[in-house]
Amino acid sequence: MKIIDTHAHLDQVENCEAELKDAAAAGVEAVVAVGSDLASNQRNLAIKKSTVAPKIYLGLGIHPGNIKAEDIEPTIKFIRDNIREANAVGEIGLDFWYKWLRKDAEKHEEQRRVFLQQLEIAKEFDLPVVIHSRGTWKECLETTKKVGIKKAVFHWYSGPIDVLNDIIAAGYLVSCSPSVAYSPQSREAITHAPIEQTLIETDCPVFYQSRDGAEGFTATPKHVFKTLKAYCELKGMKEEQAVKILNKNAKIFFNIND
Repeated sequence: MKIIDTHAHLDQVENCEAELKDAAAAGVEAVVAVGSDLASNQRNLAIKKSTVAPKIYLGLGIHPGNIKAEDIEPTIKFIRDNIREANAVGEIGLDFWYKWLRKDAEKHEEQRRVFLQQLEIAKEFDLPVVIHSRGTWKECLETTKKVGIKKAVFHWYSGPIDVLNDIIAAGYLVSCSPSVAYSPQSREAITHAPIEQTLIETDCPVFYQSRDGAEGFTATPKHVFKTLKAYCELKGMKEEQAVKILNKNAKIFFNIND
C-alpha cells in the first residue's frame, strides 16, 4: 500500500534521513514538508534535494507562531526566490492562542499582515495554501476567500462545524492527524467532512497520545499509516478503499504529477 504524508516538519525530525528511509520502506511514497521560518524553509529545501525516496514536496511559508519582525522580509524573499521549488505556500495562518500574544493586539495585526502577504504570493503563483487556523478558523476562511485562493487545506481542523461547512462549500479541504483516533474535536470534524475534501498527515514530529492506555509516540512520516487506520475506523471504510481517494486528493491538491 502506497500513501502520502501531506504535512510534516521534516526540519524538526531527529535522524531525518533514517526516518525517511523507514517511511519509504513502509510504503510512504511522498511527504509534503512544510516550512515555518527561514531556517526551516532552507532545511526542507536541502532535504528535498538530497532525498530520492520518498519524494519530498515543499510548502514554503512563515508559521504564525514563528513570526519574528526582523526575519519577515528575508523569509518572504527566500520564498519568492525558491517558489519554483514549491508545491504549496505553507504553513501559514493565524493563531492568537499563544500565551505570549493572547492580549497583544499589535502581534495579532502582524500575523494578519504576514498571512495576507503569503496568501497574495500563493495567488500570484497559483499555488495551494496550507493553513494553520487554531482558534481563528472563521477569520482564516474569510481572508482566504477574499484573496481569491483556489485551493486551501485547513490543516488538522478542529474548529466548529458551521465553519467546516463553509470551508467545504468553498471547495477547500481539511486534514487530520493521528489525533483523529482520540480527539473529540478532530473526530467530530472528520465525521462531517467528505473524504473527497480530506487529507491525512502526521504533522511530525508531534507527540501523540494513544488509546486504551497504550504508550504515546513521537510521529515520523511512517505514522501516516496510523492516521489512515484511525480515519478508516471512524468513517467505517476499508483502508485500501480510503487510501486511493486520499492519495488522489493529495496529488490533485499539491499538483503532484509523478
